[in-house]
Amino acid sequence: MTGTKTDMHALADQPAVLLAEKIRTKEISPVELLEACIERIETLNPVLNAVVTDNFKQARLAARQAEKAVLAGDELGLLHGLPIGIKDLEVTKGLLTSFGSRLFASNIPTEDQGSVAAIRREGGIIIGKTNTPEFGTGGNTRNLLFGATGNPFDPEKTCGGSSGGSAVGLATGMMALASGSDYGGSLRTPASYCGVVGFRPSPGTVASETRPVGLSPFAVLGPMGRTVADCELLLSAQLGSDRRDPFSGTPDYDLALPGAPADLSALSVMISADLDGAPLSDAYRRLFADRLSGLRAQIGHAFDGDPDFTDADHAFEVLRGVNFVAAHSEKVREHEDQLSPYLVDNVKRGLAYTAAEIAEANIAHTRIARRWLALFDEVDAVIAPAVSVAPFDHRNWSVNEIDGQKLDTYMSWLALTYRPTTALACAVALPCGCDEQGLPFGIQILGPPGADRKILDIARAVEACLGNDAATGRPVPDPAQLAQGHR
Repeated sequence: MTGTKTDMHALADQPAVLLAEKIRTKEISPVELLEACIERIETLNPVLNAVVTDNFKQARLAARQAEKAVLAGDELGLLHGLPIGIKDLEVTKGLLTSFGSRLFASNIPTEDQGSVAAIRREGGIIIGKTNTPEFGTGGNTRNLLFGATGNPFDPEKTCGGSSGGSAVGLATGMMALASGSDYGGSLRTPASYCGVVGFRPSPGTVASETRPVGLSPFAVLGPMGRTVADCELLLSAQLGSDRRDPFSGTPDYDLALPGAPADLSALSVMISADLDGAPLSDAYRRLFADRLSGLRAQIGHAFDGDPDFTDADHAFEVLRGVNFVAAHSEKVREHEDQLSPYLVDNVKRGLAYTAAEIAEANIAHTRIARRWLALFDEVDAVIAPAVSVAPFDHRNWSVNEIDGQKLDTYMSWLALTYRPTTALACAVALPCGCDEQGLPFGIQILGPPGADRKILDIARAVEACLGNDAATGRPVPDPAQLAQGHR
């Protein structure tokens, strides 16, 4: 039943939840699905550069074993037979893990990290590693080792970052599911730019034992999919604890159960265009207002407002800089000429902060997190844009100005996503149609830490509502057009 390259409903494009069911019922074979995804990679990756290291040989062996298990009636894992892309920041046994850095261009680990091992245990088939900026630095998936990853709707434009390769792979059917991570928006920005779904879980929901700064709650691992249900499927496999991650604790096993759409008519939702003054282009401000008009009518109490993010920008910059000093200062000291500019920039700015500035940033961080928690005594969720500007030329490392207004730092254009990070929010980025250029536009549904199940259920309901309108439904790229080199 595999479709042709021009068939927008081809096997490789179907939701992962549906593909998993078809494998279980023997309607399709894991081998058939894998070959459909490999064909997409071989056809489109030369144009998009989403998969930087393939694992085809081992994946084909695994797919044949998965097929035998189905035919034998064996007990099957949650992800049995699904081709899955792994972001190149996650450590994979026997498969190049470069972190997008020239310094690790030959790094072949001998063990999987926990999040990858969990995917394999549940029957997921690792199809390859997806591109990322160096050590996940920045909102444009571009590095000095593999180059840039193109947007699936315009390959000359950025796909966002840092989970850009995963987002592009999903949007174009190169894989059924993909892993990602989020610090200042690394799941949410590329999901928005590529028309897929990204979920930033609460800290510790997916254990991350390899983080060099293990006591910072900013960096989390999470799932990406073409639908909210797909994200939940991958999350159910990633879910788990590891005592080496102090935040992981006891997993919320409710997240391992299938979700259900929330009743939007029973909710109180704050709609915030710029999350208390974050940079936002006029075009995207108008687009956000227009795209949410239909959704507002479905929500019981939808009102305009802003969370209090006083001092969030400075606190995030300082704490991010300090974390980069801890993780990367030795690399900058010994190999600066081999590193990307923004990795170096973060470390050098971090080294310049005084002890007083760091102390003030920690106090501000605490206040922000407490105000965010208090907000949800009054509301069920906050909805905001997931990005501030349209996708830009990926040859530019970042955004320097918006509507003629110069930005303070290279991260400023990502304030819409890093401000919620500072509050330790959980968040779902959802597709919400296209902008005037025909490029995907996304929104984010935000909640307090620990409300992952509730926010996912709200996201399911919002996704269904948006999907009822062609103007707000998930956009899908045309593989045939991409294969012909159209821009």
